[in-house]
Parts: sequence; structure tokens; C-alpha cells
Amino acid sequence: MPRSKKGKRGGTSGKGSLRQEVLQLQLSAKTALSRPGRNGGKGESGASDDELASDVLSHYSSASESASVLEDGTGEVVDEQTAQEETEDKLKQCIDNLMDKSAKARLAALESLRSAFSSRVLYDFLLERRLTISDCLERSLKKGGGDEQAAAATLFALFCVQLGGGVEAGECFQMLRPILSSIMSDSCASLPARQSCARALSLCCYVSASDDIDDLLKCMGNLETIFVGSYPHGDGSLPSVKAGIPALHSAALQAWALLCTLCPASRIESIVNYHLPRLQACLDSNDVNFRIAVGETIALLYELGRDIDQEFEYEDCDALCESLKGLATDSNKYRAKNDRRKQRSIFREVLHYIENEEFSEEKVRFGIEVIYIDGWVRRRIYEVFKEVLESGVSLHLKLNPLLRDIFGLGAPLILDAAVKANKISRTERHLFNSAASKARTKLRNKVRDKRADVM
Repeated sequence: MPRSKKGKRGGTSGKGSLRQEVLQLQLSAKTALSRPGRNGGKGESGASDDELASDVLSHYSSASESASVLEDGTGEVVDEQTAQEETEDKLKQCIDNLMDKSAKARLAALESLRSAFSSRVLYDFLLERRLTISDCLERSLKKGGGDEQAAAATLFALFCVQLGGGVEAGECFQMLRPILSSIMSDSCASLPARQSCARALSLCCYVSASDDIDDLLKCMGNLETIFVGSYPHGDGSLPSVKAGIPALHSAALQAWALLCTLCPASRIESIVNYHLPRLQACLDSNDVNFRIAVGETIALLYELGRDIDQEFEYEDCDALCESLKGLATDSNKYRAKNDRRKQRSIFREVLHYIENEEFSEEKVRFGIEVIYIDGWVRRRIYEVFKEVLESGVSLHLKLNPLLRDIFGLGAPLILDAAVKANKISRTERHLFNSAASKARTKLRNKVRDKRADVM
């Protein structure tokens, strides 16, 4: 909460204000530390209450200086440059550990780098080491176990996002694309590794090779070979698939849908005509997550078709809408309650869009900015980045030029020191919440007393 909302401007000395409550709580904590112990011995500090109050107030008056320093885990104040150097040293060590003989050490290094890549923007640092990192990821993908392959594929997707989709990212993608495709198509590879490779292949192509139609179509073809395994046979019946395969098909279908958003209009018509009837048949799949992925892809293809031709209409639209209505109102008891709820919610949206071209717009807020998710194409793009960046998606929306360009946000905003200094620490926020709770309790007690007097 901004400090301007804690009390009236200049009213920090007002009796009963929340600001004063925070100061009083901190003052009480410091006073308790300075008082003699139970055995009558003197405390470490002989400062008076006035001096302690002065210390607390000076803490608030120095808030504007906090914009240029960071606090480490021990509470010590360190210079930003020193913190940056320490971070880079840790990252260098993790990169070195990618070549360790121990699979456990390599996996730990991959996970540490994944966390760092999602929570920071490291373009300059990674640009100098892109070949080393690419070589290490290639080795992990070729020789690592299933967990290591899955982690390496995810890290490579983050790596391309960090490099911003430039020439450098394109070179790395050309080197690793055949390996990602090979693992994804290998029936003997672990399913998590195959899923991660499908997602990485799609995202890296979207980021690094969006202008190369040949690479785009190759990647789409590779992904198609995976999820068409769930397409109906010639007689219309759906194939039986092994446990875990629907999750792989869902990942490949969603990855393919992302690349569909880059296809030229000349290819969209043939894609829609071929895939819509087969995807409609897949709505009868036994796997809820695959059904949802199919429904969302149908809506996305419909949107792409309408972008080309406003009068676009699927020839078997009535039958499709009947299937969607059934899933939007599904109450079969043999399906889990959460699955039914999730399915009904998604398919209501899909049905509304196909029948009425209505889409429930979503707002994504990050800092003082906001992006609007106003269609299925934009939702698919956002969900892909959210999936790979996880909790770091807000930071990358603020600072990463690639994401800002994709979502039309312009150059990163530069906030002045006064805005940065207005941010409060976790301790201060906790004290403020405690003071606010205490103030509410006092107010309620007064109201209760008045009610008692009236009665």
C-alpha cells in the first residue's frame, strides 16, 4: 500500500492515526530490547525512549535512500553493484555445474538457472555466454536422463526469451531444434521430457524463427505428428491411447496452436478446413485436459478464420455447437467434480464465442500497467509465456523488450526515485497491517459500547 494512504499528508503525529500506530509498535519493540532482563542486569543499550523514537523516525526519513541499495538475507545493506556481482558469480558457478559429471549436480544447476532466468532480465550477461550455455544444454538433451532433458528443454525456452528472439537466439535455436524434435518424437523417451521439448520447440520457434516460414512449417509438422495420434480413425472411432499420452498430445496441440497464430492467411484456410472436423471428433475424448485443449484450439482456429473472413462459418457448425453445449452442461457423475466445473467453464466460453463472437475480456495488471486479453489468440500467447516464466511473468512484462513488443506495450517504463522509494519493506508492511487491525478492533469496540448504551 502506498504511504499516502496510511494517513493524511503531514498527519503522522496525529493521535490514533495508522502511521502513529506503526511508529509506536516499532518503538515498543526497540524499548523491550533495551530494558533490563529478568535478572536485573542492564540491557545492551541505555538509550532513552526519546532517543529510540528518534531512531524510528529517522528510519522513515531515510526511505528515499533505499532506492539505491538492496538488503540481503541477513538484513545487511549492500551496494547494488556488489549485489549484481554476487548474482553473476552464482550464475557463473551454475553454468560451470552444467558440465559436472554428477547428474544430480547438473539437474540442480538447471533448476537454479531456470529460477534465475524467470525472475531476472539477464540479456547482457547471457549474450556473452550464449555458446557455452547452448553447448551445455545440447549435452544435457543428448545424454541426460528424462528429468534432465525436461529441465534442459524448459531452460532453453527461457534462454531464448532472455535473448529476445534476435539473431543470437536464432542461431541457438537452429542448433537445438533437431534435438528437441527428436526427443519429442521418441516413444522411448520419458513423457515429461517429450512434453517439455514440445513446448520449447514451439516457443523458441515463435520467438526466434517467426520470420522464417520454412522453419515455422517444419516445427508445426513435427508437432502435428504427435497430437494426430488422438485423431479419429477412418470409421470415426477414437483410438485408444496409453496412460499419460493425452497429456503429451495436449502439450503438442497447444504448442501447435501457438504457431498457428504466425501462419499467413494463405495457409489458415487449409489448416481450418483440415483440422476443425477432426478436432470436433476429439471432443469425445475420455481425458478432460485434452478435451479442454481441443475446445480452446477450436475457438482459436475460429478466431483466425474470422480474422481473414468476417463471414467465416464452419460447415458443420450446428453439430459442433451441440457437442459444445453437451460439454458446457455436462453433469455426468463418473467425472470428478473439479473436472466437470473446469470443463463447463471453458466450454461455455467457447460456445459463446462461436455462436455470438463474445469473449470474456481479462485484465492482467503488473505494476502500474495493464494488458487486455481480448481474444483466444492473445490468450494462447499469454498462457504460453505465463507457463514458462511462472511467477516471473510480471517482471518480464515490465522489463523484457521482447514481451513488451509482443503485447504492444512499448519501451519499458522508467519510474523516478520518488516512486521507487515509496515501496515499503515486508517488515513495515507487517507492522502497518498489525496497526490497521488494532485500529479496527478499537473502532469496533467503541461501536459495541455505544450499542450497549442504547440498549
